[in-house]
Amino acid sequence: MDRNLITLKSPSLILAGFGALAKMGEEAGNLEARKALLVTDKGIVDSGISAKVEKVLTDRNISVDIFDQVIPDPDIACCEKCIDQAKAGRYDLIVGVGGGSSMDIASVTSTLCTNPGTVHDYFGVNLLKKQGIPAFLVATTAGTGAEVTPNAILTDTAVRLKKGIVSPYILPRAAVVDPELTLSMPPRVTSFTGMDALTHAIESYTSMNATPLTDMYAREAIRLIGGSLRTAVARGDRRDTRYDMSIGSLYAGISLANAGVGAVHALAYPLGGQFNVPHGIANGILLPHVMEFNVPGDVVKFAEVARLLGEQVEHLSPVEAAYRSVEAVKNLLRDIDMPKTLTELNIPRSAIPEMAAASINVTRLMANNPRRMTAKDSEKVFENAF
Repeated sequence: MDRNLITLKSPSLILAGFGALAKMGEEAGNLEARKALLVTDKGIVDSGISAKVEKVLTDRNISVDIFDQVIPDPDIACCEKCIDQAKAGRYDLIVGVGGGSSMDIASVTSTLCTNPGTVHDYFGVNLLKKQGIPAFLVATTAGTGAEVTPNAILTDTAVRLKKGIVSPYILPRAAVVDPELTLSMPPRVTSFTGMDALTHAIESYTSMNATPLTDMYAREAIRLIGGSLRTAVARGDRRDTRYDMSIGSLYAGISLANAGVGAVHALAYPLGGQFNVPHGIANGILLPHVMEFNVPGDVVKFAEVARLLGEQVEHLSPVEAAYRSVEAVKNLLRDIDMPKTLTELNIPRSAIPEMAAASINVTRLMANNPRRMTAKDSEKVFENAF
């Protein structure tokens, strides 16, 4: 048994389950906050979800201003607008409401209110020096797991690549995961955010930095998501299924935060940065192809992934069982009507060498991958995804 030191990074407080949003109001009151900036997007405002969050805060005599200009896969300029408003408003609480985009903007805004310089100064690992002003992150998808991860991802349009700010100071004061907020998610959003969460779970489970503790979270995340995503897409009003998806996403996020992810995310970055492919869709398309490449790196764990996804592997050899995990993911993608090839997204094959080179340079993620991947390997994975 591995008895090496295990650490676990997580928010100070996690509120999860039906009723979590109402409990958040109590926690905000305990902070004695008086002025909050709610960071979100126009879709969340139009859906009425932001109004629910605002009421929870105003019921505690906390005044609320709204920044609703978050865009999908936000760029640095979007983040700087939010930071400018936060600094001018002198808020004592930042509340991010939405998917990963809004939560990441809220996290960076919180820390840039107390750390000097600009966003560009903090791309990398452990460059932030001070805790930000208190931040609550409210997840409305299941999901990105951004509410429990110590990293925020922004698009650098100058180089057409996604970049990360990685620091324990990115973690919020409270993570709020209320499945009630996901009941109105349309099938398409449910499918690609669900595949994002499953990718987090599988990549962190097979990461070089996985521990027995992260394995515990990742295994349960794979089981919950694999067993509920099809129903969540087809029957979004099922509260039991939405609960399982929300908890599965949360667990996947905790595992990601501590074990990291690998080549799927590294290859997805140039797809998002160069072609604006939504992160969950990029992950979903790439996941089975990267898994197929990675199986020789950890046959035992990939066989377990197959079992957790419901495959009957008892009478198969370990290698056969491991490759069944790839088929299980392909079948899931088919059943939830996700794009399955880069051809469907009109990505030009001529972009493969540039995307492969960019992916290999994401060394922070490639170091976690269970099998070493070269630029040629990356090109082959991209080719297989067409």
